[in-house]
Amino acid sequence: MKVNTAKKKGWILFGVLVVLFTICSFFVLSQKPQEFSPYDSKSPSPNGLKAFYTYLDNELEMVRRWEQPPTLLPELQGRQVLLMVEPYFTPDSKEMSVYIDFMEQGNTIILLKNNPKGFFDIRTSFVESMFPEQSIKDYSQTNLVGDIYSPVRLEPGEEDEVLLSDQLGDIAVQRKYGNGTLIVALAPNWLTNQDILKKDHLPLVLGLIQQDGLNNETAILFDEYNHGDTGSSFLAVYQDWFLLLLFQGVLIAILLLWKQGKRFGPIIQPRRETVRFSDESLRALAAWHLKGNAYRDSLTIQAEYLKHLLQERWGIPYNRDWKDCAVYLHKRWKTKENGKIDLFIHQLTQVLGKEKITKQEYLEWSNKLDTLRKEVEEG
Repeated sequence: MKVNTAKKKGWILFGVLVVLFTICSFFVLSQKPQEFSPYDSKSPSPNGLKAFYTYLDNELEMVRRWEQPPTLLPELQGRQVLLMVEPYFTPDSKEMSVYIDFMEQGNTIILLKNNPKGFFDIRTSFVESMFPEQSIKDYSQTNLVGDIYSPVRLEPGEEDEVLLSDQLGDIAVQRKYGNGTLIVALAPNWLTNQDILKKDHLPLVLGLIQQDGLNNETAILFDEYNHGDTGSSFLAVYQDWFLLLLFQGVLIAILLLWKQGKRFGPIIQPRRETVRFSDESLRALAAWHLKGNAYRDSLTIQAEYLKHLLQERWGIPYNRDWKDCAVYLHKRWKTKENGKIDLFIHQLTQVLGKEKITKQEYLEWSNKLDTLRKEVEEG
């Protein structure tokens, strides 16, 4: 009876912990900061367009966002202005023809992009400019100041009308399509929250939008379809509450499997199956040499091993004394001069001939032998 009571208390405690964890997770997920893409009309970040969108929304009656494909663009009576700010991708030929049909029906598309090559057969040429701030002339030859970060300038066609230009070339042109108009400009940064009120950006942008005249019957559409949702994952299609329940279900399943005795992870080999093949004996021998101050014995072992290695790699006979190995080392030891090689062998012979060596001598010659060993092993 006491065992059953303990089990019930355990399950009650487990349920309380799960509920508390669920509540905490919900608050954590609900308070995560919202992320926005650049040039998003909802974004309050420096590279967003929320300030300009809010301004137009307060001044005009028909301002909204358009997040559908171009094939679903509304066919309304009256003129519409589609504002495309730095699209992330170039529309294919089918979508491009839909945009052209949209303009031929009497609507306007304003495209602001750093390099609009590939859109509506726009041609550009690269320029070299170290300073973004430019003196800009509009169609009335008024001088304005604005920042232009585009590395290109527009090459207008015969029927294109130049709206804005600087000393490097044309930065905004207008082209007729049937009853509608295409306006292309090279400064999407003028509309961003951080730049809209700097210099003459706002007058420049309003001059482009009001090129054909604006009134309360004109619909302004901010095209968000070409911005897409490039930063989202496959989990973004699910609601937060569903993801939370899914996570809780996975956690409960793991805990239940753990309670039933299931184990995860690699199989660990028993120590007795591997210890005889490890380097524990070498470590123990090294520790014995250090604790017993048997520096000479340890150095002799290193020297003998090095002679075996010299015979195997460089063909120097093992039974030769160190002083007899000088001739061979002169030919194979390329990083040392012959005089230094002779000095090395002479000093090594003296150290190995001592009955007792100090720890300092041991460390010095152990490093020297190890250096020669590495060179022999590397060839």
